[in-house]
Amino acid sequence: MKIKQQVKTYSPKASEIQRDWWIVDADGMTVGRMATEIARILRGKHKAIYSPHMDTGDHVIVINADKVRMTSNKAERELIHTHSGYPGGLTTRTYQQSLDRQPADTVRKSIVGMIPKNRLGRKQATKLKVYAGPDHPHAAQSPKPLEIPGARRELGKR
Repeated sequence: MKIKQQVKTYSPKASEIQRDWWIVDADGMTVGRMATEIARILRGKHKAIYSPHMDTGDHVIVINADKVRMTSNKAERELIHTHSGYPGGLTTRTYQQSLDRQPADTVRKSIVGMIPKNRLGRKQATKLKVYAGPDHPHAAQSPKPLEIPGARRELGKR
């Protein structure tokens, strides 16, 4: 009679989670391709200890959010709709108007929109810091540069 040995599923403990700080220079990057990679880092999917029910992700700093770009004329074509909740309270603007007015918020919303919409996702979103210019107050954390080669393309190339 052979006895089968059971393999236990590994679940990381909160004390085992090591959080790194990453910095992304968004100058010339495509918004969507950059946002998917940053959302992956925030969730912790790049780590071997990833668990969907725990926050195993790292901190990400995005600088130069005012210099991101969108492909194929989407900045003028795509619309952002917001509603105040009152009758007639619909406000519509293009991505270009939003990038001109609040570039950090526009980039933040595109990244946060790619993580889960629950308590865990809100906790993961607090580890994202977005700044419109090149300066940030997180130098003490000594962030490592994060390269996203698929997001940086030259204009005119496909």
